[in-house]
Amino acid sequence: MFAGQMQLRITPRQYLILALFCLACVGIGAIGGITTSTSVSTWYPTLQKPWFNPPDSVFAPVWTLLYLMMGVGAWRIWLKGNDKEKTKALNMFWFQLILNLGWSLVFFGMHQIGFALAEIVLLLLAILVTTVLFWRIDRFAGMLMLPYIAWVSFATLLNASLWILNPAS
Repeated sequence: MFAGQMQLRITPRQYLILALFCLACVGIGAIGGITTSTSVSTWYPTLQKPWFNPPDSVFAPVWTLLYLMMGVGAWRIWLKGNDKEKTKALNMFWFQLILNLGWSLVFFGMHQIGFALAEIVLLLLAILVTTVLFWRIDRFAGMLMLPYIAWVSFATLLNASLWILNPAS
């Protein structure tokens, strides 16, 4: 068992809240996915891509798993109560989730690679702050955010590469 890991009985209401957290995260991802789908077969294929660009089929399963992990992490923070620290952590969590959606809108919706790069850097910073806040309250919740940091770091590198390779976009 991890240090600081919770040992408690989960009520049916708490399972419902877990489902709502996960649904909210996946729902935000789905909204971003709708925006993405409008460009993934039209605009995105026209871009020059770096050698390390993953196949399109990788993105949906990775994001789905990350959104579920984020939902579980946020739920664990919610379970801890409603004091000032937890409220701050959850507010930061929702802020980074909105930034996550914003990146899809800017990159795939508006086709603004440079602006999307600035946005994803802000997103990465918000994820880092969220992770630190989660970690202080519940280490396991913080650990659930680590793959998200890794993926968004990779996405930032990919976004920067696309911006460099496609200066007119």
